[in-house]
Parts: sequence; C-alpha cells; structure tokens
Amino acid sequence: MPRFYCPQPLAQGSTVDLPDAVAHHLHVLRMQPGASLTLFDGRGGQYAARLAEIGKKRASATVLEHQAVEAELPYAVTLAQGLPEGSKMDWIIEKAVELGVAGVQPLAAQRSVVRLSGERAEKRHAHWQGVIEAASEQCGRNRLAPLAPVADFGRWLAAPSPAPRILLSPRADQSLADWAKGNAPQALTLMVGPEGGFSREEEDAALAAGALALSVGPRVLRTETAALAALAMLGGLWGGM
Repeated sequence: MPRFYCPQPLAQGSTVDLPDAVAHHLHVLRMQPGASLTLFDGRGGQYAARLAEIGKKRASATVLEHQAVEAELPYAVTLAQGLPEGSKMDWIIEKAVELGVAGVQPLAAQRSVVRLSGERAEKRHAHWQGVIEAASEQCGRNRLAPLAPVADFGRWLAAPSPAPRILLSPRADQSLADWAKGNAPQALTLMVGPEGGFSREEEDAALAAGALALSVGPRVLRTETAALAALAMLGGLWGGM
C-alpha cells in the first residue's frame, strides 16, 4: 500500500490536501479516488486513508482510523557525521534512517572537503530533510529523525551532550562490539569523520571532552560505511533490528 509523509497534523475523519510531491507521485501511479493509502505526520503512529480527489497537480485524502504502529529502536542513537564529499551524505542519511538512527548532526570537520554556509547550507539542509522523509516512508518509520543544522566541529564538541559520545576511530584499542556486549542499551552519539577521518587534533579534543574512542573492527571503513556498520552492529547486539 502506498505510504506517504504529510507535514500537517492528521486527525481521524478529516480531509487533507496532500503535498505536491505526493500528488505528483499518485498521478504517476495512476491511482484513482477510493484507493487506499497510509499517511503519517511524524508525531507517532500512522493513519489508514482513502484517496478522495486527484488531479495533475493536487490530491486530497480522507483520514480514517489511527494505527499505533512504531518502528523505532528502543535506544536513541544520534549520528554526528563529518561532512563527506559529493552525494555520500545522501546515502549515509538514507541508510542511517532505515537502520533506526534517532537524529543526524552534520559536522564541518577539518578534513571535510565540502564547506556549507548561508543559502547553500539551507538548501542542503532542505534536501537532506527530504531524504529523511522519503527514507521514513520507505522503511515504515512514523517518526522523523531530527536533522540539525551543519555545525562546526569545535563548537559542537564544546556544547554539553545529554548522551555519551562515541568516537569511531581505527586507532582505538577497544571495539564497539566488545563495548556494546558489556553495556546495557542506552542513548548515545556516534561520531564519524569525513574522508580521512577526524584529524589527530580533533580526536584528542574529543577524548579530552569525555568521548570514548572505539573501533568498528580490524578493517578501516570508508566514511559512508562506518556509521552504517556501527548502527547495524548495535542493532544486532542490543536488539531493535
């Protein structure tokens, strides 16, 4: 059944105008009034719905019963990702959402080739928000992972963190798997560097700020692989997958 995110609050019995992109998608699918849909607004759960009207550029749906369905991990993992080059960030965000990440914090690190500020940063943020929405539609999540604005690594590190920070580093003596086996599931932040990893200066600063350095195994992973491997590893050991 087609499943779509609608940013406006949904309520049983109401008729809502669907977002333009959703209307276009339904038109491409040649769906007709009366067709069944699933809608969610990011506040939890989902709604059965029925397509009420459709045209080339607009569509509306009647909201039916609420379904208390959730697909969140039982522990919150935030991904603090050093900005990679090209479209790698799209891939990382998409797959991290599928694996259950609870939030994404893009970081401008010393080795980040991409530099974002002003209007360009706003456009990328809006694009990444769309990636989160599409990934949530696909994977069955009914809550959107919050996406923070791009932050400078040093300023972000200096801010207090409500959860432990784990620095993924190939130089760490302990693996994430071994650490997770000896600790109960808990909220945490995974720190992943861009291409080439965080600099030695950044790693030292993170450790001085209380971060725990852990590796993801004996092989050095690319930046677009490291976070996903870590999320899958935690899911396998702590559950929720």
